[in-house]
Amino acid sequence: MTPEVLIVGTPPLYAHPGDAGADLLSTVAVTLEPGERAVVPTGISIALPDGYVAFVMPRSGLAAKHGIGLVNSPGTIDAGYRGEISVVMINSDPANTFSVAVGDRIAQLVIQPVVRARFVPVTELPGTERGAGGFGSTGVTGAAS
Repeated sequence: MTPEVLIVGTPPLYAHPGDAGADLLSTVAVTLEPGERAVVPTGISIALPDGYVAFVMPRSGLAAKHGIGLVNSPGTIDAGYRGEISVVMINSDPANTFSVAVGDRIAQLVIQPVVRARFVPVTELPGTERGAGGFGSTGVTGAAS
């Protein structure tokens, strides 16, 4: 089922059939110095139907080619939010500035259904093979020997 999303502003477009993310465009020109971040407006506001969420996601080409990322990625847009969607961009390149022009594709918007959990308080969690192993606990190499 395709959700109907109400929008104020120019609707984002999917670049290719089957794409999960629709491109968000900048409405301002901004230059990011190395290490600098900026909140970049997109000029759109949306109304999601109940039971859906939108995520503002980075564009892989900007990250790979220019070191541009999103500080709060993914940015979560709840169904009740009605303000303008902005993108918090950061230039992680240590030496080069990066310029955004009006109309540049700066992020993508992914819309998904939401599953709401029922949290059940307990005094102890059931055991698993992994247990409490956290960051790095599964190692770095591929297949287990």
